[in-house]
Amino acid sequence: MLDYAPRDDVQQADNGLLTLIETIEALSATRTISEVADVVRKAARRISGADGVAFVLRDNEQCWYFDEDAIGPLWKGKRFPLTACISGWAMLNRQTVVIPDIYLDDRIPHDAYRPTFVKSLVMTPVRMEDPVAAIGAYWAKEHTPSPEVVQKLQVIARATASALESGRLHDSLVDARHHGTFLLQELDHRVKNTLAIVQSISRQTLRAATSPEAFAETFENRILALSKAHELLTRRAWGRAQLEEILDKALAPFSANVSDRFDIIGPALTFSAETSVSVHMTLHELAVNAAKHGALSTPEGRVVIRWSVEEEAAPPMLTLTWREVGGPPIVGTPERKGFGSQMIQRGLARDLGGKATLEFTPDGVVYTLRAPLSQRMSLAA
Repeated sequence: MLDYAPRDDVQQADNGLLTLIETIEALSATRTISEVADVVRKAARRISGADGVAFVLRDNEQCWYFDEDAIGPLWKGKRFPLTACISGWAMLNRQTVVIPDIYLDDRIPHDAYRPTFVKSLVMTPVRMEDPVAAIGAYWAKEHTPSPEVVQKLQVIARATASALESGRLHDSLVDARHHGTFLLQELDHRVKNTLAIVQSISRQTLRAATSPEAFAETFENRILALSKAHELLTRRAWGRAQLEEILDKALAPFSANVSDRFDIIGPALTFSAETSVSVHMTLHELAVNAAKHGALSTPEGRVVIRWSVEEEAAPPMLTLTWREVGGPPIVGTPERKGFGSQMIQRGLARDLGGKATLEFTPDGVVYTLRAPLSQRMSLAA
């Protein structure tokens, strides 16, 4: 039931996991692409034990080798067609690639590599669903990195995505001076909020992790959910988002057709940008739990989502319920509570000034939220 922590002692985690947390903390202080690249290349080299690391940006149809940290020169500052380099292959195919011997792999432009020390490499894209960059780790001898090292590089790539997008936005606003000080202050507020969320997710996920693999999988899924919420807000220029839009985005990974597994009925609601992120993350955690243990773990199970507004109340009050039906029977209430259950019960309710309950009934999980309408949440016009 939900991700209940088997231990709370972060000090028991291995050094690699602690380095991941330190990387998140360092990223929270970055404001430009250059600062993001500096953090990532150093952290990736330390975690992988590689002889070199390159940070590669996608520039339309080109790979731009933006920065590097290596025992010898690589390709810093150079641009290549996406189709002519392994970083481009990783971004175009949305895959991490491990190559123990570069001269036995036809995807490698061998002439470009011969002047370098590189014999083996790992290349992983940043933002897997729509890559904007890639992180390359290189070894001077033939080498096959362990699955744990590859997973940690992938976690760094996921955590980099939000910081990199924030850096690009910040750079563009600095150049566009006519936007003025207000927009920079607003951006600063949003970036800090986002990276504070990422930092909290990383720490809480680490506390509940039973292994590096468990940490990587859960952390990656949560960062992906956060990026999906930001993708929706970016399309709306960080304006208000409709609840039905948030539901579609948050629930899509759990059903090819949302209406096949979810019954959704309620009046049109809109949320402020920051609150939309909380709504999305809460729905994600509920759906993950349902997929692992609840209604979505069986073919017959469904989730009924209903909400209504008492407009005659002062202030008007929202009541929203998530009710699972048709899943495996539940016996009792779990004793331990992890990050997911805490987010469900406290995060969104706190943001809206309301209350939330999470009940484990014999028929399935029931989540209920009651909160007043406000600037953060209102009926759509």
